[in-house]
Formats: sequence, structure tokens, C-alpha cells
Amino acid sequence: MNEISIIPLTRLDLRFEPAPWRFAEERRAEIDAYFARLRAEKPAMWNGRVLVMSRGEIQDGVLTGAYLETDFASFIAWRDWGFPDKTVRNCFAMAALRSSDGAFLLGIMGRHTATAGQVYFAAGTPDRSDLAGETVDLERGVMRELTEETGLGRADVDPQDGWYATPLSQRLALMKIVQAHQTADALRERIVTFIAREPEPELAGIHVVRSVNDLHPKMPPYVAAFLRDRLALAD
Repeated sequence: MNEISIIPLTRLDLRFEPAPWRFAEERRAEIDAYFARLRAEKPAMWNGRVLVMSRGEIQDGVLTGAYLETDFASFIAWRDWGFPDKTVRNCFAMAALRSSDGAFLLGIMGRHTATAGQVYFAAGTPDRSDLAGETVDLERGVMRELTEETGLGRADVDPQDGWYATPLSQRLALMKIVQAHQTADALRERIVTFIAREPEPELAGIHVVRSVNDLHPKMPPYVAAFLRDRLALAD
């Protein structure tokens, strides 16, 4: 039995509602000093603008919520310091890439990334490129991340209807199953070739999951819980 709930969603109704983030304002000096140390270790880390969820609820299969904008330095400090501000959440989308023969493919994050070494589905912190007017369009965002990390695009996969929410503390990962047209072996070869051609790829490799025996210790618990749930249904 999974300790993390797997909640099916039929729809997302997410809005952009600009507002100040008190945590970022009150701890500015600490945040800047912390980020400076991170950048000294990983110079490629960029302090761009990102979105964090300021309110949200799930009811009748619909996630309704809003995001505010902040800098990545504040976001990463909040994450690394154990989410000291409980008024916001890290609500982000992940592309659960499934092959034509039923396996799931995940990326091994590169050393220069903020999640180095972890085994993830393609994902990213929402930002302004995910906005369509005042709507936060996470499906558009998750497809962009899939293409950036793996080279796969709309012609290669069919995004499935709905989402799966996996709440854990202040994280809320939203899994979108994207069904590929190729087998796991063909996809892995294709993605590895793409990674090798990139000057600074986000991924260091690809991990294929065909059964629970393939779960990796570097997977976040919500990713492992989602895979256990999907693989159990497939048996």
C-alpha cells in the first residue's frame, strides 16, 4: 500500500495571481547568500523567474488554484531549507513517458542541475512561459520540458487525458502520462543520442522501468509511488 496518495484528476483550473511572497522579502539577505554559494558550486544555475502555488484545492477531480511569481533563488532556498513557509506549495507537472510496450522511461538528472543524480520524469518548475493570459497551462509546460530534455515532441507521443496528483508535504507533483509510439529500447536509444548531441544536456542518462524491480533509490518517493500504482494496474 502506498503512503502517498495517487489522486486522479480530470482537469486543472490554475490561474496566475501576482502577489508578494513574504518569505522571499523577509529573508532576502539569507537567500542571496545561500544562492551565491550554490552558484559557486554550479555556475550554470540561473536565477530566473518561477511560479509557486499560493492557493489550491482538489474537489470532484479538479485541481483549482493560483500561482505567484518569485525568483529561483528564493524558491530553491525555500525547498532546500525544508519548506519553512507552509502558505505556498511547489506544484509542478511531470511527463510520465510510457513506451508502446508498457515501460516507463525516466531521466537521470545531470550534475549541473538543482536535482543532480535524481531519477525523474521530464519536469520543470512552472514559469511565465506556461502562461496563456491569466491561465497557468501546465500541459503546455510539461510537453516543453519533455522536448527540451529528451528531444521528443508532439509527433512522437500522445498526451493522455487527465492527470495524477501525488501530494507530499509542500510538493504537489502532477503526472501526465504521455504515450509514445515506439518501444522502450527504441526510445532509450533515441534519447541517449539526443543527449549526446546537446552541449549541456539536462539529463545524464535514461532509466527504464518495466516492473517494480526496476525502481531506483534515487527516485523521489512520489515518483516511485506513482510507478508502483501504474505497474500494479498493468499486472
